[in-house]
Amino acid sequence: MHQLSGTDNVMLIGERRNIYNHVASLIIYDVTTAPGGKVRFRDILQHYEQRLYLHPVFRRRLVTVPLNLDRPYWVTETDIDVEYHIRHIALPKPGDWRQLMIQVARLHSRPLDRSRPLWEAYVIEGLDNIPKLPPGAFAIFLKIHHAIVDGMAAVHLTRQLHEATPEPVAVTEPSAVVVGDREPSRYEFISRGLANQVERTTKVLRMSGAIAGRMLEFGLEQLPKVAGGDITGLTSKLSGALPPAAPHTRFSEAITTNRVVEGFGMPISRIKRIRAKVPGSTLNDVFVAVAGGAARKYLLGKRELPDESLLGLMPISLRSDGASGGNHVAGFPVRVRSDIADPIERLQAVHVEARTSKDQAEAMGLDTLMNLLDVMPPFAAHALFNRLLVSRINMTVSNVRGPDEAMYLAGAKAMCMYPVSIPVDGCGLNFTGVSYNGVMWISMVSCRSMVPDPGVMLDCMRGAWEELLAAADALPAPGGHAPAGAQPGRKAGAKAGKKPRASSKRKSTGTRKARSGPAAGASTEVKPGAARPRRKAGAAAPGKRPATRGKRRPARAT
Repeated sequence: MHQLSGTDNVMLIGERRNIYNHVASLIIYDVTTAPGGKVRFRDILQHYEQRLYLHPVFRRRLVTVPLNLDRPYWVTETDIDVEYHIRHIALPKPGDWRQLMIQVARLHSRPLDRSRPLWEAYVIEGLDNIPKLPPGAFAIFLKIHHAIVDGMAAVHLTRQLHEATPEPVAVTEPSAVVVGDREPSRYEFISRGLANQVERTTKVLRMSGAIAGRMLEFGLEQLPKVAGGDITGLTSKLSGALPPAAPHTRFSEAITTNRVVEGFGMPISRIKRIRAKVPGSTLNDVFVAVAGGAARKYLLGKRELPDESLLGLMPISLRSDGASGGNHVAGFPVRVRSDIADPIERLQAVHVEARTSKDQAEAMGLDTLMNLLDVMPPFAAHALFNRLLVSRINMTVSNVRGPDEAMYLAGAKAMCMYPVSIPVDGCGLNFTGVSYNGVMWISMVSCRSMVPDPGVMLDCMRGAWEELLAAADALPAPGGHAPAGAQPGRKAGAKAGKKPRASSKRKSTGTRKARSGPAAGASTEVKPGAARPRRKAGAAAPGKRPATRGKRRPARAT
């Protein structure tokens, strides 16, 4: 039996009728690599059954303490109804990308059954009209509660569910022995709860000394009050060290129960091209700059873009591997620089913002919030989390490094891997990325009332990526000259707080008809969802004006 940490418990108590805190992945498979060139549903069931012992997530069931006197526990089940957890569905004809996204959004809008282990998998067939997919391709949409896994733990779980080759791998039976837990009695739960409260009070005193140097300027005197559930003084002190509250946008409202999902892929090789032209930039900087650019385009198209930049919550892992499960993460607000039109300037500004925000968070101690949540009463922990983070952001920007090599399930090769995450009240837009097999796969998740046109948002995501790639290619190599024949980008005309006139008239802000399919915008390499081949720098699409004008100054890395 294993008790939830304070951070894990926040994921549970944060659920409402309109907020379900489960994360998911959508993986599309190529059956041509499987023995015989096909995969049956029973093959998938057998594959899962042989691997359910590899990670405790599959067998852990939630047990609550009477009267909520303490945090809940996970108990291990010995018998799992695999056919309940793994379901088989198919898209109606024609089976295109839009239908797949609608189906995924519907599945993501439903809560998990807390009386069973908190995971479900859906095998989705009928992907007959999605470009670049081979005949017979299928998808698996796997939902897991965020109380069980964070991003890195989810990637670890994904690795365990797959093999490195399409050939069948023998499973070692002795390792498959699972010992179940006995569920404690009501009296045992209450006794444990009282003992844990005493232990947490002691932890508060120890934590006061351990983090005194980091917390002194933020109000060390507040820690004893936190133990009693009073967080008013602490949030006041900590709020002064955080960026200002985010500007109000359509994503700042309460969300509904209905989700929308979209995604595409950015080849890592092209991300490296951008980084080579903008020295000092990181893969995460490119991801955040594209997310900020997409949000900018979408809000600009709605005539709702605020003068100041949107703020995103950037999670950061505090673990070296994800084998243990649970949540070991920190997070800090970062400006995504949606107030800057020029893609290169936005990337450079994001690099500075991310580095500055991380330095501030490290000065406080990246694990400070996680430690506070672990010793505080649950209701106070949830309030602290919302006041310090959720109330100060517009969106979430999170990316995780996934497997670099190809993976196989029942012999079928995983072609692409879209992460599907969580929007919440006040932060209704989520961009999550995961790298897999040479591509960073990015998904957008929101509420249908906030993004009623997800295809337009997908165009904004692609447009932000393509503009950044084209602008970087037009730059001279560091210490060199501009490529022959390349047309330099226009001079950056966007200062913080100002909307460039040229950008406000661009049709790429969301007036184009959305392309469909994971291969919509796919590269010439057959990788579903990856961005389409770029046009030569300075070249416009048929019937469209060039996206940039004038000359660009060579950008310097910040």
